[in-house]
Amino acid sequence: MPPIIPIDNPDDPRIAAYRDVKERDLVGREGRFIAEGAVVLRTLLTASRHEALSLLIAEKRIAGLAPMLEALPAGVPVYSARQEVLDAIAGFPLHRGILGLGRAAPMPEPDALLSGLGPRATVLVMCGIGNHDNVGGIFRNAAAFGVDAVLLDSGCCDPLYRKAIRVSVGAVLRVPFVRIPGGTDPVVLLERHGFAAISLSPAGVVTLAGLRRPERAALLLGSEGPGLPASVLARTRTVRIPMAPDFDSLNVATTSGIVLHHLAFMAEPDSGVG
Repeated sequence: MPPIIPIDNPDDPRIAAYRDVKERDLVGREGRFIAEGAVVLRTLLTASRHEALSLLIAEKRIAGLAPMLEALPAGVPVYSARQEVLDAIAGFPLHRGILGLGRAAPMPEPDALLSGLGPRATVLVMCGIGNHDNVGGIFRNAAAFGVDAVLLDSGCCDPLYRKAIRVSVGAVLRVPFVRIPGGTDPVVLLERHGFAAISLSPAGVVTLAGLRRPERAALLLGSEGPGLPASVLARTRTVRIPMAPDFDSLNVATTSGIVLHHLAFMAEPDSGVG
């Protein structure tokens, strides 16, 4: 068990990165992020390519986290505070009582990430999805159904935002992701690496049940409301999920789960026709 460093003063400079969590979320953390809760922290420490810099834990949670703390990399400080001090540091009641400060791993170039995937791979491309709950939910589904990588265009919000990480149950820290630079055509990028682009749209030509799985499949999702740009839909295989009459709207995170499950377990292999 590493030494536990007690914190009695919310203004202690050693825990400055944890102070006023929500306000700091809004202005950004310059390559750092906050992991909240036991499951997310365990992912950061055991199944993530990102680096843990420190922990801040309520006194009452220390004993229960002992096995995790014993496996902590050397040199990572563990701070502990009474619940009232912890709440004062965070700026709101922190019921989980567990925070970790992480540093994001260097982000690869999209071409490097895609070229490193195997002959059978699934990637997910988000276009203009700015809601942190949706981004977190999509990453959770990506991890559950074995997505190899996620690509986000410049219109997507930061997946390392605290709420997105929390909603994803730590999946954001597990699944490799990369930003597509502004001005990059995602369809051209995918085709360059042999991926068949599949776009979700209520007006899709093919129903999901009729979709066969390409060896290298790329699922494209657009924001709720506008959806994917017409220029993308015109150059990709468009797929729709049939729904009840007079209703054609699903939450984008829900949509991702349905389609990724189909690609992982239900779709027949694509013969290259259609």
